[in-house]
Amino acid sequence: MSLMRTMILATAALGLVPAGALAQAKLKVGLMLPYTGTYAALGNAIENGFRLYVAEQGGKLGGREIEFIKVDDESDPSKATDNVNKLVKRDNVDVIVGSVHSGVAMAMAKVAKDSGTLLIVPNAGADTVTGAMCAPNIFRSSFSNWQPGYAMGEVLAKKGVKTAVTITWKYAAGDEMVRGFKEAFEKGGGKVTKELNLPFPNVEFQALLTEIAAAKPDAVFSFFAGGGAVKFVKDYAAAGLKKSIPLYGTGFLTDGTLEAQGEAAEGVQTTLHYADGLNTPRDNAFRLAYAKSYKLQPDVYAVQGYDAAQILGSGLAAVKGDVAKKAEFIAAARKARIDSPRGAFSLSAAHNPVQDIYLRQVSAKENKVIGVASKALTDPARGCKM
Repeated sequence: MSLMRTMILATAALGLVPAGALAQAKLKVGLMLPYTGTYAALGNAIENGFRLYVAEQGGKLGGREIEFIKVDDESDPSKATDNVNKLVKRDNVDVIVGSVHSGVAMAMAKVAKDSGTLLIVPNAGADTVTGAMCAPNIFRSSFSNWQPGYAMGEVLAKKGVKTAVTITWKYAAGDEMVRGFKEAFEKGGGKVTKELNLPFPNVEFQALLTEIAAAKPDAVFSFFAGGGAVKFVKDYAAAGLKKSIPLYGTGFLTDGTLEAQGEAAEGVQTTLHYADGLNTPRDNAFRLAYAKSYKLQPDVYAVQGYDAAQILGSGLAAVKGDVAKKAEFIAAARKARIDSPRGAFSLSAAHNPVQDIYLRQVSAKENKVIGVASKALTDPARGCKM
């Protein structure tokens, strides 16, 4: 508990200040995001989206002004426990928001579970966060890694694709998206003939591209993001594979990366819970507000940050800003219907979004929606006991 909060409580108990003054103390939100390295642009977009929703509410959530405390997690799991403990024990934050890297998020989830601190995950899709490590105080505004992978497996199976090679970084996000893809693809009659990977954040793809060329699958399924995704898509096209073996992936392959990928990304199909060209009143208003505020076009990461603030706001509204009323906060946030730019979604019993996964195709530097790959897809939350 912060010194200021302790003083207010003590003076309120003595009758020296109105008890309601507590609601006016600033809510401390710890942003633990990548601000340097491969995922830096993603961390900035999440923060921008979060701040935009707060600004739209007049700078307050549940009647509380927000004080942001930022930590660069460097996408480094080895530093994650120390970083999150600084926010919890040194800075006494009320809520933690983070992160992008799945390995970092798993360390954050353990600390949140042990300490009881509210955690909202605005990107990292590690299945265990809302699976075996689920907890009442942990929420996710993004996706589980299983969701977009599974949806693309369904798409390719329905297309009649018979064989596929998968390629990704060897860490939690890559492994889990490939598992989701393989589960649906093979259930639908396809066969994954080879699973290729390389250490994160290595981007030396040439040897693996040679293996793909030799294997001659009907399709390639991939997960990369940020700077790595830019290089992979360009290298794939430069190797001549794009013309003979269609490239598919989860949407992170082409989200926030199209400007840098250029012509190499044209025609690539991906699955994700957001897309350009949704053309709904809610999304159009969001995109306009984001562009005005930041002079940038929003991507999925901005949406997830925006919706993390919405989840926080829904819980705070129910307790009139008193985050100490955790049971009431959790119940309200769990039941909330989030009016997201991606389309309204609810939260599962494990606190993961139940959401439509779109099929998108790159056209003229946009991830254009061409259909719904999976309607209201619910993560199986394997291992969650809550």
